[in-house]
Amino acid sequence: MTVRDQVAALKDELIELRRDFHMHPELGFEEYRTAEKVEHYLKDIGLTPRRVAKTGVIATLEGARPGPTLLLRADMDALPIQEENQVPYKSQNDGCMHACGHDAHTAMLLAAAKVLVDKQDQISGRIKFLFQPNEETAGAEILIEQGALKDPEPDAAMGIHIWTPLQSGLIGLQAGAVMATMDVFKITVKGKGGHTGYPESAVDPIMAAADLIQNAQRIQTREISLMKPTVIMFGKIQGGSKNNIIPDDVVLEGTMRYLYEGGPDSSENPPKRLKHLAESVCETHGCSCEIEIERENTAVINHPAMVQLAQETAKEILGDENRVVPHASMAGEDFAAYASRVPAVFAFLGTGNAAKETDFPHHNPRFNIDEDVMPLGVEFFVEGALKYLAK
Repeated sequence: MTVRDQVAALKDELIELRRDFHMHPELGFEEYRTAEKVEHYLKDIGLTPRRVAKTGVIATLEGARPGPTLLLRADMDALPIQEENQVPYKSQNDGCMHACGHDAHTAMLLAAAKVLVDKQDQISGRIKFLFQPNEETAGAEILIEQGALKDPEPDAAMGIHIWTPLQSGLIGLQAGAVMATMDVFKITVKGKGGHTGYPESAVDPIMAAADLIQNAQRIQTREISLMKPTVIMFGKIQGGSKNNIIPDDVVLEGTMRYLYEGGPDSSENPPKRLKHLAESVCETHGCSCEIEIERENTAVINHPAMVQLAQETAKEILGDENRVVPHASMAGEDFAAYASRVPAVFAFLGTGNAAKETDFPHHNPRFNIDEDVMPLGVEFFVEGALKYLAK
């Protein structure tokens, strides 16, 4: 039986798995039910799973002959969102929803593991299945600190993300940066509180904060090349307690995203630029500021050789090279932690279908997926792994 036939036979099971995970979403490092279901499934197909970082699950398939080790990774966590979809498998946990496709990722990797166990005699090397918690808040590094990449250490890694911005049935692949470095920042602008009827007796942090927000846009459009995509966004503004009081301080929070490393040794270095701009603007307004910047994810950098292998795999699966398209995103993804350590490829599996109402953006309360594309994800994992280990 071909891989395609095996995957086709598993389609109903695949959808059932995804819907079960969807109905019972769990936040990062709280995926206890999900982890237990994953463990039971892996044991039922003959693997021996182990836990890492409370809710992470790892199992290794030993091939019939020696060879390299390939890591296949899926994320399991959901988001603090109230689902608005009216579907039979709607989230049963108030305020929690799989709004990013991790339910599908977990289901696809479980099905892939089932097929690959059946192909064990064809495998030279090992396949390490990693079901990761807390992707939304950079859980990968925590898992790695606790030994997720040991016993055995992988030589390469593959990951897939369900992607509504791409039309159903397309696979997005390209070498280089495909998901963004993300820095999270918090700027506290400090002034001197007072009465709005006597503003001259105060130092207004609201004016300074507004000027800072406007000027920060200069970094991404005037200081850094437009050929190096950079986005600085403010997502939270907090200040003041009453309409006739000038507050002592205003807090600004947001993210910086860019499709390059952007670290201290880079010429761009957005964090350094934002810090300098904030201090200068605040000084101009007679204010001071405290700045906290934390790197949540580095950019996901696809390795050229792994991309070539993945493109060959995708073209064979889809039967049409025009359905394999270049794609990158300014969203963050902690798969970067694996891609920074071993040659890796991260692919986007299109699931956008307006007729099925699966074209809502990720992290939206109406987010849903075209379940008919999930078998393609399973095939991609299976055929990609077999092709890598054969080479």
